[in-house]
Amino acid sequence: MEEAISQIVTELEAHRDDPHSQRPVSESTLLALQTLLDYTIDKDDPIEIENLSEQLSSKNLSLSSSLLHPLTSAMDSKVPHHSLLASKVYLSLLLTPNFHVLSLFTPMAFLSLLRTVRCSFKNSQSGPASGHFSRKKRGGGSRGRSKNKGNSVEAGESDREAIKFDIRALFPVLERLHLVLGLIHLDRFPDSLKALVQTMAEIPVLALESCGNSSNYNRLCNLCSDILSELLKSEHGEKAITAAEILKSLSSIILLKSQARTFGLAFVVNRMAVMAKDLDEIRKAMVNLSKYLVGKAPEGAEPRALAVQSILEIVRALEYKDQIDFADYVVKMTCGKPQLRLLAVDLIPTLIMSFDDPLVACSETGYESSWGFRCLHALLQRCSDATAGIRARALTNMAQLVGYLSRNEENKTGLMEVIRFGEDGGINDVLRKRCVDEKAAVRKAALVLISKLTALQGEGGGFDDMLLNIMGMACSDQLVSIRKAAISALSETFRKVHNDNVTKEWLRSVPRLIADNESSIQEECENLFLELVLDRISRAGSNVHDSSGTLGRDHSLLVSDGVLGLLKEICNGEVAPWVKKICINLGKKKKLRPIIAVSLQNIIRKSEYMWLGDSKPIEKWIAPAGAWFLLSEVSGFLLKTVDWEFLYLHWQLLDKHESSNSPFEKWQFLQEEEEAVGILSNSVGWAGDRVYLLQTISNVSVELPAEPAADLAHNLLKRIEDFSMHSMEVNAHVKALKTLCKRKAKSPEEADTLVIKWVHQLLSKASDALEMYMAKDSKINKGSSLLTPPSGTRKGDRSSTTMSRLLAQAISAVYTIGSLVIVCPSADLKAIIPTLHNIITSGVSDPKLKKLSGMSMSVKQTAPSLYIQAWLTMGKICLADGKLAKRYMPLFVQEMEKSNSAALRNNIVVMMADFCVRYTALVDCYISNITKCLRDPCELVRRQTFTLLSRLLQRDYVKWRGVLFLRFLLSLVDESEKIRQLADYLFGNILKVKAPLLAYNSFVKAIFVLNDCDAHTGQTNSQKESHLFSIRGNDEKSRCQRMHIYVSLLKQMAPEHLLATFAKVCAEILASASDGMLNIEDVTSQSVLQDAFQILSCKEIRIPVNKGSSLESSEMEEVAENAAVRGRVITQVVKKGLIQNTIPIFIELKRLLESKNSPLSGSLMECLRILLKDYKNEIDEMLVADKQLQKELIYDIQKYESLKAKSTAAEAVGKGLHMGSKVTSAVAGALAEVTARSVLRDVNQGAGTPSLSAMNVPKLKSSTGTVVVTRQKGRSAAVLESLRRRQSFDLDDES
Repeated sequence: MEEAISQIVTELEAHRDDPHSQRPVSESTLLALQTLLDYTIDKDDPIEIENLSEQLSSKNLSLSSSLLHPLTSAMDSKVPHHSLLASKVYLSLLLTPNFHVLSLFTPMAFLSLLRTVRCSFKNSQSGPASGHFSRKKRGGGSRGRSKNKGNSVEAGESDREAIKFDIRALFPVLERLHLVLGLIHLDRFPDSLKALVQTMAEIPVLALESCGNSSNYNRLCNLCSDILSELLKSEHGEKAITAAEILKSLSSIILLKSQARTFGLAFVVNRMAVMAKDLDEIRKAMVNLSKYLVGKAPEGAEPRALAVQSILEIVRALEYKDQIDFADYVVKMTCGKPQLRLLAVDLIPTLIMSFDDPLVACSETGYESSWGFRCLHALLQRCSDATAGIRARALTNMAQLVGYLSRNEENKTGLMEVIRFGEDGGINDVLRKRCVDEKAAVRKAALVLISKLTALQGEGGGFDDMLLNIMGMACSDQLVSIRKAAISALSETFRKVHNDNVTKEWLRSVPRLIADNESSIQEECENLFLELVLDRISRAGSNVHDSSGTLGRDHSLLVSDGVLGLLKEICNGEVAPWVKKICINLGKKKKLRPIIAVSLQNIIRKSEYMWLGDSKPIEKWIAPAGAWFLLSEVSGFLLKTVDWEFLYLHWQLLDKHESSNSPFEKWQFLQEEEEAVGILSNSVGWAGDRVYLLQTISNVSVELPAEPAADLAHNLLKRIEDFSMHSMEVNAHVKALKTLCKRKAKSPEEADTLVIKWVHQLLSKASDALEMYMAKDSKINKGSSLLTPPSGTRKGDRSSTTMSRLLAQAISAVYTIGSLVIVCPSADLKAIIPTLHNIITSGVSDPKLKKLSGMSMSVKQTAPSLYIQAWLTMGKICLADGKLAKRYMPLFVQEMEKSNSAALRNNIVVMMADFCVRYTALVDCYISNITKCLRDPCELVRRQTFTLLSRLLQRDYVKWRGVLFLRFLLSLVDESEKIRQLADYLFGNILKVKAPLLAYNSFVKAIFVLNDCDAHTGQTNSQKESHLFSIRGNDEKSRCQRMHIYVSLLKQMAPEHLLATFAKVCAEILASASDGMLNIEDVTSQSVLQDAFQILSCKEIRIPVNKGSSLESSEMEEVAENAAVRGRVITQVVKKGLIQNTIPIFIELKRLLESKNSPLSGSLMECLRILLKDYKNEIDEMLVADKQLQKELIYDIQKYESLKAKSTAAEAVGKGLHMGSKVTSAVAGALAEVTARSVLRDVNQGAGTPSLSAMNVPKLKSSTGTVVVTRQKGRSAAVLESLRRRQSFDLDDES
């Protein structure tokens, strides 16, 4: 020890002799001093320190005063090991017994100590970066290396020291610091206290990369926590101030996504919360911390979620009263700024799900007094927030809460009180609006909420029909995510609610998505149909047996589970095609289980048993609607599960029922029933059952015994030969007969021979039946020209009955011919084609022959049903014979355009679509004729044409060229809502992907075509066609319809195409008008101009600006990445070039319209005013360089706004007060001035509008009407001429 004391005295004496030296204490002296201090502290024996003090005193030195300055310099050293050693010595001195602490402790030395601790972490983090330092040093020139040679060596040593630094060297420093705080009270040193708090809060963050393992880091965090806890004692100042300072320092790390966040939360929740139970000051500080973190919460979605978790952890540690106060504070936040509202929306569900009993009813006020009720009500209000991101988030969180609160009966009751499910003004009204929200994320969130609300069905409310319809419409949304959400919501409703309306909406919305472009949606559709339809039917059908294994009488399960209604809706005409496709897909994937076929047979048997049990005649029994249909679809994949005895028994029953009615009576009855549009008569229910039964027999014919199959085939052939069946049965009989022949034959060749044999046999008999009727009809027509027809006589009645019977057979024969041609295309039809030709051409006979024949009438007039069937059969024949199709194609087109029968037009459209697939090149020239049916007076024909052409376009049989696209546009504003929905889906989903440039390339042409203006082509089209495919007129309805089409097209365009469309409208319409190429006095041209002004003014043509992206970026999942990239490419330079080339066009056109006194001047000025606001920055740059142009625009807009405001104010004031014209004009003028100044203030960069006396009026009109340019600083003519000569906008050049 003597040697160590001597070394210390010698160095301190050297420091005294050189008072201006900044040299720190050497490391050897520090080690000697530390050894001395450790001995003193460990042995609690101050003898050695006293010896040191005595020797220093002999040298006229004081231990504290002589050591403080060099020790502080050592702590400020850049070498971490040296500075830490000095810090340890400094703290050890303060802990030495009987040492005068205050003589050594100074704020500056303490700050040096804290700086040493912080720099230790920074130096250790920069240690691994020494390689970077070396690369930088090697990259410099020779001059730099020679100049910084000494520094480089020093830096290298510093790096090596940093690398050698061990985090564990800090532990004794922090431990001694904790002990020192028990001796030194920092209440007199507030700056030191604040610095210490900040350092302890920074250490967990700085140490993340320095600590080698978690144990070292945990120990370091515990030391920091001990020091911060020590500071909360009263000796260090007011606890409220200290607690606030600590929490403020910790708030930054609490919001970080790192391990340091755990330290901050643990200290607040575990240590401060315990103190807060006894100390009100700390409790208040913690309450304020939760509110402080609310204000400091970041904007990003992920950081905000982390902030919500942190806030919740702190609130959980508060007392119950403080928790309720914080919940009320969150409710108030929902009425604050957008950022606070969004955070509150995220906090509410976490609060409700974290605390017990959020909804507790009070005996007096009910649930309204509970804090959970207030939170839920506030969240429900945010579902209609002005910001889309907040709306979406509120709906999502509400869905989460509905699922959580529905688990508890009391909470469920309180929830119903808040949302008022199924009541007027409740959540149903909110959902109706949000399901059709303009933002995709909001629509998706609303659908998710609906799916959760199904748990509350039957709890006092339900879904209204409008909500169901909205969910169904959402299944056809443009976005895949919305369609998936809609499917999920509607399926969840269908899963839990067995209601006829829900069943109907689900079956008409979900199964059709089997044809969706997205494969995942197709697969989801199949799985849902298997679960919600087939499995439900399987459960019901497998449980209709009683305990003895026989069919019981109770069929309550079929009714309660909604199976009968489900089966009935499945065979609906709009649902059946999709059900067929789904069953085929499931069958191919082997997902159809045998139990479904067994269950359907049991349901049919059960229905028959119940009918007989009620003593009703079996002849009037009809199986449950849809049962035979579904069995016919699944039987093709479940051959061995269908019982042949079951099929044969019901075939005999239905055949007997058929034979009980005479063919003529049945046909006559059916003819009367067919006149009722849209109603399927019960009298033909047996026919439908026979069709599906025959299809089932055809499917399972492979499993049939040979002898019954032959008998059935003979029976079928006999039935067909009678020509007494309804048309819907003919195809099924022919198909079943062909299948049975294949089963009966021993080889394929024998089967083909059998088929050809009975086909020719049937064709011969059909030809005979048709010729018999034609001969009889010709005979009657010839006789009618000479004889008066007998009326009221028995002979006349018999003749009429005979003709009716022959006509029924002829119609069935003609339809049978068409079915046979489909089965056997090689059949010989030479004897039949002339007869059919005479029938289909009977309506266009020579007028001269009609005069000569007198009263003779054509088949088209006497037998319209036969006439229509003849066209249909001829179409089938043409599908099998290409040469014949080429000859008859013009006749089909002519009849399609001129026929008065909607049924015939519809059939020919279907045939033309089939021709387009078979003979694409042949039909291509008639596409424009087919598109005329898009404007057919019959809705069915329009919808059929739209659907068929859309499918052909998707399969590329028809191309989007010529007038086809422009004619399709009118379907967007069709009178039929169904057609409008189909058109929206086509343009919004299919074309946007398949032909993304189609809307952009055809936009300007569409403006001219829709207004029936031929100025863009220079030639006049057919007047009839142009009127048919235009929305001509300036009335409100026509303008709205055209604008709806324009907006629909603009929504399909990418941002760069919006700018290009803006430029094209200006260049091809406005510039054409200003140059005289477009006659502005023509009515159609005026409509084109007015549409152009409205288009340039509408918000859809503007490039979308992501305002509030910080709030919505995470929620708006529908913004595709590619679109965002394209949006960023469009720079302000392009916009600037666009608008600066547009303004001169507007100025020239404005002058032209004013010279013509055109009523379009108002529309132009309104458009110009909107442009000045939307493109303010770009226009301001242009107007700054041209003051004269600025003054002209300001003057003209002020004049327009003044006249507009005067007119409006005069009308309002005149009606309301009945005052004099002078007073009215004065009031209107004042209002006009206010309006004009508010508009122009934006353009003039915030400055007030100059008075007219201070302005140079750019032009005046003389009494002769000529324009006179003023001479005061008169450069307007030259300036505008230069603007006019500016190069026109070219998007490619600018980009």
